[in-house]
Amino acid sequence: MPLGHEPRARDFPRRNRLISGAALGVIVVEATQRSGSLITAPMAAEQGREVFAVLGSPLDPRAAGTNDLFKQGAILVTEASDVINAVAPILARPVMLPLRDDDDDPLAGDPNAGDRAQITGLRGPSPVSIET
Repeated sequence: MPLGHEPRARDFPRRNRLISGAALGVIVVEATQRSGSLITAPMAAEQGREVFAVLGSPLDPRAAGTNDLFKQGAILVTEASDVINAVAPILARPVMLPLRDDDDDPLAGDPNAGDRAQITGLRGPSPVSIET
């Protein structure tokens, strides 16, 4: 959001989708049944990220949402090594980006002025459709 934008509840799911997409996993420590974390955790799972949760008392309403995540396949976290062991195989994989046949050096140069203007013009708060 632009500088000075007042945070609104409806903005948080979009922000959290970006956060979960940039992470290897999401850890939910405490969540009631209506917690925003319970929006973020399924987003992370949809994005192929690991979802971790800390077990809470079944009598504590602040743990109801977190405990429910286990029914959906969340990984139990009792110590840091639980997270480290789960993401270690992900970190061990090399990152391979496919090259197009006509692209000898994908990192060569900046976009030209016309491309830069088009990219800048497409930025905004609403999704846009780009036809290729």
